[in-house]
Amino acid sequence: MKKRLLIALAAVAALLIVGLAGIGWYLVDFALVRTDTPPDVSPDSIVTAQDASVIDANLAAIRAQKEAWLASATVEREQIVSADGLTLVGDLYWTDRQSHLWLLGIHGYTGRKEDFQNIASFYAARGYNALLPDMRAHGESEGTYIGMGWLDRKDVLLWIDRIVELDPQAQIILHGVSMGGATVMMTAGEALPGNVKGVIEDCGYTSVWDIFADELDYLFHLPAFPVLTAADLVARVRAGYGFTEASALEQVAKATVPVLFIHGSEDNFVYTDMVYDLYDTCRTPKDLLVVEGAGHGESYAMDPALYFDTVFGFIEGNCIPN
Repeated sequence: MKKRLLIALAAVAALLIVGLAGIGWYLVDFALVRTDTPPDVSPDSIVTAQDASVIDANLAAIRAQKEAWLASATVEREQIVSADGLTLVGDLYWTDRQSHLWLLGIHGYTGRKEDFQNIASFYAARGYNALLPDMRAHGESEGTYIGMGWLDRKDVLLWIDRIVELDPQAQIILHGVSMGGATVMMTAGEALPGNVKGVIEDCGYTSVWDIFADELDYLFHLPAFPVLTAADLVARVRAGYGFTEASALEQVAKATVPVLFIHGSEDNFVYTDMVYDLYDTCRTPKDLLVVEGAGHGESYAMDPALYFDTVFGFIEGNCIPN
């Protein structure tokens, strides 16, 4: 009887392990594998109708500014090869070839390099040249697995090197939104060349584990343990990294350049609470802007004057003095 009980328990344990492995495999496919039809993982916006109309009106004006900039800028295609052999593609916008001011703009999850043109146009108005890359597994860049900022941080270091090759006197600002915000924070924890002067992060998450735990609860009503634990193990094998190690919080604690943290007050995708933990952890010169009424990635469109006055005030006060 005891032997049969042990066999039965072992069979149940084996089934549970196989089941968890299958769930983990599915979740990695769902969240990290590149697809032409990415899933809609965002919750319904809680931005008020009035604030949404403000955002729409501001975006119309911003797009007109962007188009005027694109019509005057010289655009060149850039390519690098990642450490694991992926060809990564970016667009380089020359605003002023005599300028040594540079923006390296990083888009969000399932986005592409063109998504950053709106923000880049404000930098261009101040004489910045801009490099806007497609992250691995996005847009024109190669890759099967989305890096969620962790794999991308090493790619960003290579993009920084490319700017410095073009302009050894470059003064570079890293600016990212959403996954791009997490990416630039994760990059900030690496050894950076002196050309990198500061980081602007907008609505980035504290860690991949934290954001996936929130999404797992929202989308599937499943607990982080043991479900996300299983997905973490699968991701380490398939994608080459785990969710627990991919921490913007730990990386920003190691930052050596000034960091500006931005978030929308109505962000219910990457919860606004995350920005306070990130800000508190940073030990370099820093500032925090929470834009009232803005949802996820909408801060610059909710109040462009406040957003960019804060961005450039921070840069000129802490990163690249006039």
